[in-house]
Amino acid sequence: MSEIKKSWYVLRAVSGKEAKVKEYIEADLRNGNLSSDYVSQILIPTEKVAYLKNGKKVMKERSYLPGYVLVEAALVGEVRYHLRNTPNVLGFLGGMDSPTPLRDSEVKRILGKVDEMQDGGDDIAIPYIIGDTVKVNYGPFSGFTGTVEQINPDTKKLTVMVKIFGRSTPLELDFMQVVKE
Repeated sequence: MSEIKKSWYVLRAVSGKEAKVKEYIEADLRNGNLSSDYVSQILIPTEKVAYLKNGKKVMKERSYLPGYVLVEAALVGEVRYHLRNTPNVLGFLGGMDSPTPLRDSEVKRILGKVDEMQDGGDDIAIPYIIGDTVKVNYGPFSGFTGTVEQINPDTKKLTVMVKIFGRSTPLELDFMQVVKE
């Protein structure tokens, strides 16, 4: 028997219900309602985000493309109808009757970005440049505003000049202690 040609399609889902949609489709595959010959992969692009909570750095996973679920499938027979009528699915991106598959370049870009985020682990991109105005959001100087004077990517620290009692004072702060204004 010849190999069934599958393409990547985007299902529009109710925002926040992407994981539930994936569970429903996987359950249908396990129960035999959908054939694994026609649906091979279900992917929710997620990214790891670091933030400060009670003075501690916390990593959390959030949806990188909220409201979208990627499915590698061959839309033949009842497969299209079954995927479209999964609970919490609004439809296919690109039309209900004949959804357009993603181009290979788009799929590689999305999958590459997801792999990069998972491999990166603890790495945090440097969202600041010298001269940016930032607001301190944690610590004894919370609420103060200043400008970035120096960036140290190795220690993930910034030197921020803050006016305290009318004088410019340098503060060494963690990337997570400030937000851009």
